[in-house]
Amino acid sequence: MGIAKKDLGDILLSKGKISQQQLAEAKSAQKAAPGDLGRIIVDLGHADDRTVAEARAEVMNMAFVDLSTYKIDPSVTGLVSETLAKKYKLIPLGKNGPNLMVAMADPNNIVALQDIRIASGASKVVAALATEDDVMAAIDRTYKVSDGGESTEGSTAASALASGMGGLSADIRQGLASYGAREEATDDDNEALKISEEAPIVRLAYSIIQLAINDGASDIHVEPGKRGVRVRYRVDGVLHEVMPLPKYIDKPLTSRFKIMSDMNIAERRIPQDGRIGIVLNKKDFDLRVSCLPTVNGEKMVMRILDKTSVLLGLNKLGFTEKNQSELEELTIQPNGLFLSTGPTGSGKTTTQYSVLHKLNTVEKNILTIEDPVEYQLTGVAQVQVNKKAGLTFASALRSFLRQDPDIIMVGEMRDLETADIAIESSLTGHLVLSTLHTNDAPSAVIRMIDMGVEPYLISATLIGVLAQRLARKICPKCKTAYEVPGSDLHRFGFRPKDPSAMIELFRGAGCDNCRNTGYRGRIGIYELMRINDEIRELVTRRAPLADVREAAKANGMSELKEDGLQKVLQGVTTPDEVMRVVFTAGG
Repeated sequence: MGIAKKDLGDILLSKGKISQQQLAEAKSAQKAAPGDLGRIIVDLGHADDRTVAEARAEVMNMAFVDLSTYKIDPSVTGLVSETLAKKYKLIPLGKNGPNLMVAMADPNNIVALQDIRIASGASKVVAALATEDDVMAAIDRTYKVSDGGESTEGSTAASALASGMGGLSADIRQGLASYGAREEATDDDNEALKISEEAPIVRLAYSIIQLAINDGASDIHVEPGKRGVRVRYRVDGVLHEVMPLPKYIDKPLTSRFKIMSDMNIAERRIPQDGRIGIVLNKKDFDLRVSCLPTVNGEKMVMRILDKTSVLLGLNKLGFTEKNQSELEELTIQPNGLFLSTGPTGSGKTTTQYSVLHKLNTVEKNILTIEDPVEYQLTGVAQVQVNKKAGLTFASALRSFLRQDPDIIMVGEMRDLETADIAIESSLTGHLVLSTLHTNDAPSAVIRMIDMGVEPYLISATLIGVLAQRLARKICPKCKTAYEVPGSDLHRFGFRPKDPSAMIELFRGAGCDNCRNTGYRGRIGIYELMRINDEIRELVTRRAPLADVREAAKANGMSELKEDGLQKVLQGVTTPDEVMRVVFTAGG
């Protein structure tokens, strides 16, 4: 960005978007690792992209455009090619006489403005500021590739995924149709392999990944059926069907994904695992691929990891002030074992990384062992499990103890050997962070005993357990209020003085911004159990789970349902969503 007359931080401070302490923290981080102050403020979780962009527009004395609601003039779309739009991260908005109006992520890019002026034939290009995510999303929504139109790699097939098979260009439709005849003529695996290397299938496979990343999906499911192939994305924790594909696409598409993930193409009888590395929008993504033989063919599931995205700032994860304060107090202890628990996909790793970022100072030697390394943290020595080479959680932990660590993070305590070494590490003066798969915080103690860890070792080392879930947030664009009797919230532990009194809650009506689901983004729901002397005594004598839970509640622990209720009353999420992610049978 160019030199500004006003200071971005001061504008955010004057508008009440950040506090003086948060500004000081951001400037301190900027001194340690020079970079854009606005980007640092966002990464620390003190403000979101849109808030910072609005302030930046004021600094630059130009307009800010909210592209999620702005109505783009379709007549100007053809003046700027999709290639140029993506290259310079801009979208044409409309014309004002001979001038072309555009929204850009970087309006100071003089080269971009000159190229767009020449390409569009406009007398002048007038730029407004928009967030990069909004610009890229607007490009994907706006550009529809037609027959013979210009296309970047994969964009034709990506448009097809958004609009169905009818959206494919003529050459790809014809190419896919020809595969049907060839597949019917032979069931030879070599034929499927040949097809998988041809342009239409290559572009289709790339586009399935491309669209998933652009939609913010965490997982891709490609599922063969008797009569077709179903493609689904998991967005905000919920699966959505993108489009059906014809059955004859099954083998070539599966073979394509196997080639990309370095799997054995000829092996169709046993499960396989692999990885795909891809660069999109100048970001590195790592896809963990799993292939599972089913009666209808091989099902592919791809977990998407953004390797360049480091999730920073505990205060943007949805903690209450009380929980965040207690968590920070626990994790500054010089030694002990702190666990994050919850099912797969509940955000445990995100929390662990955010804690590590908080603890990551020049005085601390931090080591991690992970499978895989999901996010890369500057100043932290991160080790990735390599079972083929004999590098496991347990073997890495043994080596860690010779590396003079202060803090150790173990991606997951999977077996007794790993648990024993982690406990040994905490007993010898190290703070150890790890994760477990349990339904709530008190159950972590029972799980460790079931693994074979001696209760007296647990009581001597465990300092805290954080259970968590991820709930979808109400879409801010279509958020509407409604009223329910207070008695409707009894299941969450809500006890109003007058049960018949009406309580104002919120829900999403459904709009384009949230794919008509009423939800956009996710937030954490937490249960933090601090270990005190009473709980240690209960653990040592193998007391029932119910007794441990009651002691934890007496020590100030708010259960998951209670934290969920607080977010419902604040209008962040809905009762149905909390029920979906928190409650289990008998809970």
